[in-house]
Amino acid sequence: MDRTLASILAREQRAYLARRRGAWGGHLEAARAFLGQGLKEAQGPALVLGAGSGLEVPWALAPPGTVGWDADPWSRILTFLRHRRWAPWVFQDLTGGMEALRATALRTARQPWSGRVRVTRAASRRLAGLLGSLDPAAGSLRAWIAEHRPATILSANVMGQFGVLAQRAVEEAFRGARPWNDEEDPLDAALRAWTARAVAAFLEVLAESGADLWLLHDRGVLFGEAPFRLGPLAEPWTAQLEADLPLEAEDPLCGVDVVGAFRGRSVEGHQRWVWPVAPGQVHVMEALRIRPAAMVPGRVPGA
Repeated sequence: MDRTLASILAREQRAYLARRRGAWGGHLEAARAFLGQGLKEAQGPALVLGAGSGLEVPWALAPPGTVGWDADPWSRILTFLRHRRWAPWVFQDLTGGMEALRATALRTARQPWSGRVRVTRAASRRLAGLLGSLDPAAGSLRAWIAEHRPATILSANVMGQFGVLAQRAVEEAFRGARPWNDEEDPLDAALRAWTARAVAAFLEVLAESGADLWLLHDRGVLFGEAPFRLGPLAEPWTAQLEADLPLEAEDPLCGVDVVGAFRGRSVEGHQRWVWPVAPGQVHVMEALRIRPAAMVPGRVPGA
């Protein structure tokens, strides 16, 4: 894993853990209950993707040999300090494309002979054109699953971070400056398209794994102080929002249909709840259990 990317991940994790957590109780209870059920039902060692510091993952319920996966270089140590569990760990980029994205951003942002940042507008447009050729195919994850064949995989609130980390990698290449202005900027659109490809590739690998899947992720992010409620479960997720005033909503999965990636599979335990991450920022969380074909009643595996 590229050291700069590892540093970006470590900074993001520190910033996340430094936030005031007084209003996180409901989210943590729901997340731990969902992931804990997945660990309790696991047949043999499970694979926990986006294991992080162990804040949302109840490692006491994990079967022996359960593996954590998080590219943050401190994640395993933080999990040990929180749970006294020195689990096997994989320190790899789940997207398989973050290093290529950062390298492309560096070549575009800086003059090779001086290292100086180029004129931001021109470099931003050039980078937007190049991002379309990048293919975040989750290769490391696919190879690991093919070798180890875990029967249970938990995705612990990681998919919604792909876009954020891609943005941070680009900002790092431009020495901390954000080289796009708004949602109409070509680079913003290119980063969202890259994120959608990364999320789709990640889900494709999980669908091919044949494992019992427990997926927890950001379904949406809401900004501002307007009060709202979650109504009955509905699709799209924005149809579930009940508010008297317009809401500023963002889709961290960039339009990817999570359930649609598992056609023919049984989806259970579908639930959503709100997570007030910070003042003026509320995440709508989604939890899904996707049973493999062999566990779907009346279905013949492979049919």
